[in-house]
Amino acid sequence: MWYNGLLDLSVMQLVLVMLGLTHVTIVSVTLYLHRHSAHNSLDLHPALAHFFRFWLWLTTAQNTKEWTAIHRKHHAKCETEDDPHSPVVKGIKKVLLEGAELYADAATAETLERYGQRTPEDWVERNVYSRYRVLGVILMGAINLLLFGVNGIWIWALQMMWIPVWAAGVVNGIGHYLGYRNFECTDNARNISPLGILIGGEELHNNHHTYPNSSKLSRRWYEVDIGWGYIRLFQLFGLATPKGYRPIAHYVPGKQVVDVETLQAIANNRFDIMRQYRKRVMEPALRQQKELLEDGIKSRYRKVKQLLSREITLIKPKEQAQLDKVLEKNPVLRQLYDKSQELQALWRRRGVKPQEKIQALMQWCKEAEASGIRHLEEFAAHLKAYSLRPVAA
Repeated sequence: MWYNGLLDLSVMQLVLVMLGLTHVTIVSVTLYLHRHSAHNSLDLHPALAHFFRFWLWLTTAQNTKEWTAIHRKHHAKCETEDDPHSPVVKGIKKVLLEGAELYADAATAETLERYGQRTPEDWVERNVYSRYRVLGVILMGAINLLLFGVNGIWIWALQMMWIPVWAAGVVNGIGHYLGYRNFECTDNARNISPLGILIGGEELHNNHHTYPNSSKLSRRWYEVDIGWGYIRLFQLFGLATPKGYRPIAHYVPGKQVVDVETLQAIANNRFDIMRQYRKRVMEPALRQQKELLEDGIKSRYRKVKQLLSREITLIKPKEQAQLDKVLEKNPVLRQLYDKSQELQALWRRRGVKPQEKIQALMQWCKEAEASGIRHLEEFAAHLKAYSLRPVAA
């Protein structure tokens, strides 16, 4: 019938088409806007990059420079008053319900000038995509009506809602509010789900904030980044080149000398190093010390375990008081906690010569090996075995 459009599809076919179209939009955002434009962690063939840019013009009216600038500012000012969309500062409700509005408010001339460098400035961008932004979504609506008839109206409406809901709302909101953390990065970013399929891999938000320049967002064996799958597929056809997706840290069994490469390797891989410290040192020691804890603290064992490894700037005053109470009554945990803070201080120090940092790391290892705490001694030996990954590897 004429009102079903040129394709005259069934309801199930229409649903599948809608899911397919919105999935292309998600892929365009995560590969082109996010990994390619904002973080330069992925090189795309000009033809593929322009396809993504054209598709986003049709389905979101999103300007590449604006999205890129706002996202870069989010990373630079994360969880502060200047963060364009932090639920920690603005509240989860506002970010979930007004994510698109927050983007619009953040697109100031100052933000675009400071954070919008190295984005398209060609003739098409100036005279079509930026000049006639609404024309793209109108054209998309007309195409939907032509192909799907009256059903094209709800398909178009869902296309227009897809990115504001999933990217601006869910990723920016829930991704800084609920979920699990592989790494204690300095902001509240969390992995929403280990299966990064629905939002193209953006579900792995804690991984991304920890390693923002990596084109691969999955970090554990059980995590799936479908965006990375597409990158590998495009790579087979010479359409994509991923950059910086592997840590430069390389473990060399038997190496027991602290040198410049050891320092560079652990500094580059510092978040994973601290994750290993938690797994190899803090958690085994806490299990051994559990019987020595007061009954009131035992009931909060899981909370104490989290606080012992949490990024110190994210610990609330009430939580800090609880942690101090535990450490005050347990010298072993106090020593392990202090050593973890000392280790992190090594790469947080600025303006210090590499040789001085090497000496500090050697001293840290020496003290750890003399601590009399087996897990800490073993970790010090483990730490000294790091080097830089061979170029040919």
